[in-house]
Amino acid sequence: MSEICPKIYMMHTVFQTISPVDGSVLIERAYATERDIENALTQTAATQRNWKGTPLAERAALCRKAVQYFLDRADAIGEELTRQMGRPIRYAPFEIKRGFQERAHYMIDVAEQALADISIEQSDKFQRFIRREPLGAVLVLAPWNYPYLTSVNVVIPAIMAGNTVILKHAQQTPLCAERYAEAFRAAGLPEGVFQFLHLTHEQVGSVIADARIAHVAFTGSVDGGKAVQQAVNQRFIAAGLELGGKDPAYVRADAPLEFSIENLVDGAFFNSGQSCCGIERIYVHESLFDTFVEGFVDLTKQYQLGNPLHPDTTLGPMVRTSAADFVKNQIREAVRKGARALIDPGHFPEHRDGTPYLAPQVLTGVDHSMSLMREETFGPAVGIMSVKDDAEAIRLMNDSRYGLTASVWTQDVEAALRIGDQLETGTCFMNRCDYLDPALAWTGVKDSGRGCTLSVLGYEGLTRPKSFHFREY
Repeated sequence: MSEICPKIYMMHTVFQTISPVDGSVLIERAYATERDIENALTQTAATQRNWKGTPLAERAALCRKAVQYFLDRADAIGEELTRQMGRPIRYAPFEIKRGFQERAHYMIDVAEQALADISIEQSDKFQRFIRREPLGAVLVLAPWNYPYLTSVNVVIPAIMAGNTVILKHAQQTPLCAERYAEAFRAAGLPEGVFQFLHLTHEQVGSVIADARIAHVAFTGSVDGGKAVQQAVNQRFIAAGLELGGKDPAYVRADAPLEFSIENLVDGAFFNSGQSCCGIERIYVHESLFDTFVEGFVDLTKQYQLGNPLHPDTTLGPMVRTSAADFVKNQIREAVRKGARALIDPGHFPEHRDGTPYLAPQVLTGVDHSMSLMREETFGPAVGIMSVKDDAEAIRLMNDSRYGLTASVWTQDVEAALRIGDQLETGTCFMNRCDYLDPALAWTGVKDSGRGCTLSVLGYEGLTRPKSFHFREY
């Protein structure tokens, strides 16, 4: 099947979004012209000065109306999302109904607390406080794999903080940016507070370089993050970077076995493994290893790989054929080095070479010489290793250039806390995985990025402190 293809059409450069469902051209859109970009930048700068003075309660009401617009259309938006990136339709609407609305409402709810003045001890002669000022115009660069969940982490709090937003969505999911615009327009958000642009990589660089952009929020690959950081380094602004993951799980000897298997299978294969915080490597205490692997394989075989528009499908295609080929190459390399692939792809009739439809795979006999255990897979394949104790598990979990999330499966809270303190990760879970709690800071270490979204701390990167020091005369 084809990739996303830029082409020349009527003297304008356009791109096509190829649906992974059947390889058809789903959408064709024109890239923004130089005039489009200039108009957007001019408007975002002019509008932000007025938007900054809008009362917080009014901002909140408008954002809530926009969220409701999405909720009222969640099923239609879900089907549209399935066609764009391949997630089974039985799950796609819940990106809006659950995670999107949960995060949006939480960030609206905590805005007053997060943006409140910080008072300093007063005296009869001095009044001192720190105020959170909006940065200005925020450029949000959003990915295709969870296009609403990732973007809402920044779009809503940026607007709540008094910033304006320009959203550039991945070329695989351009309709998501357009739905945001519809929602904010229906809510009555002043024109120019939110805008979107379809941009090439080169155009993104020129927008970042523009003095009217005050902050960049990027979610995507490590290479993409490096390119954004390089562009930002030419100016005195910051970038929030949510990048890759190779997230590990450790199943201790006292883990609730059936529960752990069920949740880790889901954590590895939901969304065809195309999640930055999905489970990509599992370390199991040697006393449980054989039983765990047997149960894990049995449950994996229950997936239904097929057309994601069919309601009984539980595993859809990957986003494109090249992504499926990348996963297959990681599997082949691991097998050449001694790993055992435990799933016969023939068990899944819809698995077909030369298409994005890829059967899930579970491998044992893996080690850290294999890219499957070290480099991001971003697909439905997971390696499982036996470990003898906590110390070995911690060493292997930390043996990665990524550090987004890690999970410990145990009935011992103290052990989980002790292990978590030693893990190089942004989030440590016990007995859950692949989930973002909006009350907690979402952040990564090492090549998983920098900065923070969600929680009250998520507002810090979208504002700057301004000190007031008044002396009465």
